[in-house]
Amino acid sequence: TGILVTKAAKESDIGAIIVSQLFGIPKVLYMVGGALAFLGVVTPLNSVLFLGLGIAFILSGRFMANSMEVSEIAAEVDQDESAAEEIRRPENVVSLLQVDPIELEFGYGIIPLADVNQGGDLLDRVVMIRRQVALELGTVVPIIRLRDNIQLNPNQYIIKIKGIQISEGEILFDHYMAMNPGFVEEEITGIPTFEPSFHLPAIWITEGQRERAESLGYTVVDPPSIIATHLTEIIRQHISELLSRQDVQNLVNNLKESNPSLIEELMPKLLGLGEIQKVLQNLLKEGISIRDLLTIFETLADHATVTRDTDVLTEYVRQSLKRAISAKYFPANETTNVVTLDPQIEQDIMASVKQTEQGAYLTLDPEKTKAIIASTEKEIAKLENLGKNPIVITSPIVRMYFRKLTEDYFKDMIVVSYNEVESNINLQSVGMVTIR
Repeated sequence: TGILVTKAAKESDIGAIIVSQLFGIPKVLYMVGGALAFLGVVTPLNSVLFLGLGIAFILSGRFMANSMEVSEIAAEVDQDESAAEEIRRPENVVSLLQVDPIELEFGYGIIPLADVNQGGDLLDRVVMIRRQVALELGTVVPIIRLRDNIQLNPNQYIIKIKGIQISEGEILFDHYMAMNPGFVEEEITGIPTFEPSFHLPAIWITEGQRERAESLGYTVVDPPSIIATHLTEIIRQHISELLSRQDVQNLVNNLKESNPSLIEELMPKLLGLGEIQKVLQNLLKEGISIRDLLTIFETLADHATVTRDTDVLTEYVRQSLKRAISAKYFPANETTNVVTLDPQIEQDIMASVKQTEQGAYLTLDPEKTKAIIASTEKEIAKLENLGKNPIVITSPIVRMYFRKLTEDYFKDMIVVSYNEVESNINLQSVGMVTIR
């Protein structure tokens, strides 16, 4: 003998619970009905009674199955309507308006480079790019969004800044790019192309040609390195516009932990967050690191009592960073070739400066502007032919105006003032911008 102990989760009749669980499933009713009908046919029991009960159970099971099917369809309809309602909500539309600061989109042929499971290391390279730029320029690079795009060619990729395509490139997945540094005379066979970062002529070669190309002196790079280098250069070129007010606030908060009195003196009494952002953007636009934030902020605190013109403040900051500028452009113990500016041109530029409440602008005669641009192009070509950086050196008061005058024509030209060069630097002029 034994005792069967049961426990119900609710205070209700246990018999009702058992009945609902046994006879609340269509299959159970089918089985009971079939069993009763079987007994009515093959046994001497009352066939009319058992067949009637069997048919009744089977019909009940069928009715229950239909009811459950209708309930499931209704539930699916409700679920679809809920999903549609969710899509129609304004919040979902607003979320689609979010623009990623930096995007790298690529065709399906490049997916293996970004897929870790297939041995791709492009994601790791992106992490290194952000770290490299942070160390080099002193600012945090926003998250870089990587995604495949079936609308692109299989081997094509594009780079977007704030949702707008800035540059593109194309690679051959199973090839290497070989570039002649300029002194290799022997040519190698391959598919002609251009290096996407600097638009230099190059050749696609196979794995079997790689060793020979390197032995001849060619610079040989793999596809992931090509994309990573291209992405790095685009970020450098546009890092100033990627620096948001929130980024500046984060930099301020970090500096405030070690220099609270400096931040208290500078902000917001002397300068607002937007004005500091503009100064930092001006520096980054010309490739000057803002990593030495303490020196930058101390310089701003020293001169913001005199002027709040962000362009003028930028010039003061550049002069305080002359050690870093000299180290960047003028190698120690070497003579650096530069181009100078005719004093007459400097006088003409300063005479054309007009001051307004919104800042200063130039009113230089168009013909004179055209002549200055032509002379500048001619002189910096001398430096480029020597394999040197195109550096123009000017007096401090003229530097920012000459830079504004020429920046749309010469993206890579470096303009520095004499006050931004350390006293131990040796300079050699190879030409002068003049219109005489």
